[in-house]
Amino acid sequence: MAEHREKSRVVVIGAGIGGMSTAIMLARGGYDVTILEKNSHLGGKLNVLETKGFQFDLGPSILTLPHIFRPIFEGDGKRLEDYVSLVRVDPQWRNFYEDGTVLDLYEKTERMRMELARFGPKAFEDYERFVDYSRAQYRAVERGYLNEGLDTFFQMMKFYGLGGAGDMDYLNTMSGGIRKRVENPYLRDMFEYFIKYVGSSAKDAPGFMNLMPNIQLEFGLWYVQGGLYQLAVAFFRKLREVGVQIYLGQKATRILQRGDRVTGVEVESSDGIRNTYEADYVVSNMEVIPALQQLMNESPATLRKFRRFEPSCSGIIVHLGLNRTYPQLAHHNFFYSRNQHAHFDRVFHDKKLPDDPTIYLVAPTRSDPTQAPPGCDNIKILPHIPYLNDKNPYTREQCVELKELCLDKLERMGLTDLRRHVVVEDFWTPFDIEEKYASNRGSIYGVVSDRMRNFSFKAPKQSSKYRNLFFVGGSVNPGGGMPMVSLCGQHVARMIINQGKPE
Repeated sequence: MAEHREKSRVVVIGAGIGGMSTAIMLARGGYDVTILEKNSHLGGKLNVLETKGFQFDLGPSILTLPHIFRPIFEGDGKRLEDYVSLVRVDPQWRNFYEDGTVLDLYEKTERMRMELARFGPKAFEDYERFVDYSRAQYRAVERGYLNEGLDTFFQMMKFYGLGGAGDMDYLNTMSGGIRKRVENPYLRDMFEYFIKYVGSSAKDAPGFMNLMPNIQLEFGLWYVQGGLYQLAVAFFRKLREVGVQIYLGQKATRILQRGDRVTGVEVESSDGIRNTYEADYVVSNMEVIPALQQLMNESPATLRKFRRFEPSCSGIIVHLGLNRTYPQLAHHNFFYSRNQHAHFDRVFHDKKLPDDPTIYLVAPTRSDPTQAPPGCDNIKILPHIPYLNDKNPYTREQCVELKELCLDKLERMGLTDLRRHVVVEDFWTPFDIEEKYASNRGSIYGVVSDRMRNFSFKAPKQSSKYRNLFFVGGSVNPGGGMPMVSLCGQHVARMIINQGKPE
């Protein structure tokens, strides 16, 4: 008679996209999975606010690489489209420059040929050359780093070899790779600001991060009908279908340890009750450094090993409900600083609040009128700012001053009388982001991508000290953004399943 063995117990701390992805894949693999989430909602930074007929996506605003989510939702005769309705967004971006130039980024090559014709034939030739280069960078990085879940420089060299690594542009910065191929200053600014996906500086990130434009241009830019938070709703449905136990309002206070293993998680509920969940494996969707500091009380010597994983930038986030529309806006818009390199230096090197920010502005009613009452607009304003730091600390009051600076800029660049038409406002600072999501110093995107500091690597997914402790999310490889953190969760599930197989 075969010996009966109980299911291995997995406790996941945090219900962000990474944690939920891990939970679903492990539950499908026969594990007994419990999610503990300190907030009252699933989704982590994927959050929502509904007020006075407006619906604001408080977190991510863009969905890319939808095929990465398919393994989570598909099987048993179901498809991703059974859980969410995806809408392709085109133009993908509308770019506004201080001299009055407006440039749209379209998915289709021929449409971009027409868009760039006003700059002469050289602009489109440069565009095509850069897009070919971006595609080559994506193919190289996808083959090993993304598909295999590589975590360290040693693993990269082992997988690629010196010849394979040569396919990646690691000698240039991201900015340098662009400037070698593109002369048009408007295209340069546009391609450099793809770095927004990982909250870093194009002047510091390695050249292979130029893979990001290809992600949009090859696989499309998407919106989830009903708002991006519908993706979190879809994850909740799937978690229930595969039998994951979910406990909200449960704040992890300690990861229990014995020898070289972790044994469970202590929590405190929102009403002050303490409890312990025993586990064979613990997966932390809390960022690595805060988890080590707050849940494991690790020594300063251990924490010093993680210094190269500096936080990404943060931002102020302004959600405005307007009693009018601004027809010149597309779904996704960028209002650029006059000197983007000076902007990068000020935010990422000097750690100062920007004096001329590049502003990302989302107007989702262009794709989904249900996000605001009839005749109204719903917009999100997001400039990047330094994470909470000691070099040049700032206050909440200074964040409010920056908000006013951004509104001044938007009014000057065409959103006439914007302030007069505000009927709803919601405002977040890095202090709020740190408090709500336990992010490292209020960072939005996890770990910064820096060529000299960490070669764009994030922290490893598996603890080197405790073999049954794993991390998921933007602070570990492959990094920030919903597709990447979901992919991270899928890799962690595979690592746990493989570790649990008989040798």
